[in-house]
Amino acid sequence: MPRRVIIIVLDSAGIGEMPDAGEYGDLGSHTLGNIARLRGGLHLPHLEKLGLGNIDMIMGVPASPSPEGSFGKMAEQSVGKDTTTGHWEMAGIILESALPTFPRGFPQQFIDRYELAIGRKVIGNVVASGTEIIQRFGEEHIRTGNPIVYTSADSVFQVAAHEGVIPLPELMEICQIARDLLTDEMKVGRVIARPFLGEAGQFYRTANRHDFALDPPHEILMEILQARGLEVCAVGKIHDIYAGKGITDFQATKGNMEGVTKTVGYMAKVEGGLIMANLVDFDMLYGHRNDVEGYARALEDFDKRLPEIYEALRSEDILIITADHGCDPTLPGTDHTREYVPLLVYGPTLKNGVSLGVRTTFADIGATVAEYLVTEKISHGNSFLSEIKGG
Repeated sequence: MPRRVIIIVLDSAGIGEMPDAGEYGDLGSHTLGNIARLRGGLHLPHLEKLGLGNIDMIMGVPASPSPEGSFGKMAEQSVGKDTTTGHWEMAGIILESALPTFPRGFPQQFIDRYELAIGRKVIGNVVASGTEIIQRFGEEHIRTGNPIVYTSADSVFQVAAHEGVIPLPELMEICQIARDLLTDEMKVGRVIARPFLGEAGQFYRTANRHDFALDPPHEILMEILQARGLEVCAVGKIHDIYAGKGITDFQATKGNMEGVTKTVGYMAKVEGGLIMANLVDFDMLYGHRNDVEGYARALEDFDKRLPEIYEALRSEDILIITADHGCDPTLPGTDHTREYVPLLVYGPTLKNGVSLGVRTTFADIGATVAEYLVTEKISHGNSFLSEIKGG
């Protein structure tokens, strides 16, 4: 039977500060643990059975005496704590310097070049959350037709525009222009189109977001798999994060639950290869908005869907559940947090209850996938396949 690996990334579900968290201003971060503590416990029976509580203390998720999966946590070897960095590392890229950020906005010289290139002035050019920025500048945008430019603690250049003022095709065009202009020391990880609708005081972002990612600096896991004739199917923003490299099919999503549904849909038809999903609501809707209860409910909603995923597994499948960084909603800020990420591995024919320990890099996932699917190595990482394979 053809082999498949299914990776589900719970975006921002970190599991405790890394040793260098203080350098990032993230001492005390523990996204899952702090949410559980502040909330008075989490109810995650299926993740508990996999071994989530065996990784670290999480109120309401006790360690299982006989986990059904293998468990551990991974340190990020790359410098940084953003989406691109974490996902790239899983695919075999280790960044020795962080992607550039702009805590005081983008240099005026660049803004002048950008305005000339798109034929419009811009407004904003500040650090802000996506929901706050459209309330703050939405009326001026509608009055002037000028797009709103902003950034965050991540390496991003974001352009917000009302769909009735700047149509989606034009918004995508001016975001592509930004992507082309952002080179050298300005080379941000992602340019993000952030369309919105509504009226003053009631503006809301639509699901028509699109990320224009930086090309990975060298060959990644997905390209290796595609070159060997395997399918590589992406759910959510996975396609955008990897700039489409090695992706054979992809589907956008409007939320976590649609992400699970489309993952299960791929599992019903993909014969062999990789299915990778990013469930972004944890980060986008709850982590960045300091919404502890919303984050907790989203975790519990995902846990309820795990039986559907199990049912869709074939005998030779490997399921990996992990995260790309932290975003602890209990801390004062709204930025990502420098944390370990959980590693849960399950397969019908794999060993149960194996402690995978503390992995030194997220790239161990890519190394394991490459060994299992094509018996090859990627640029970085150590495979844990021999530890989990059944007899």
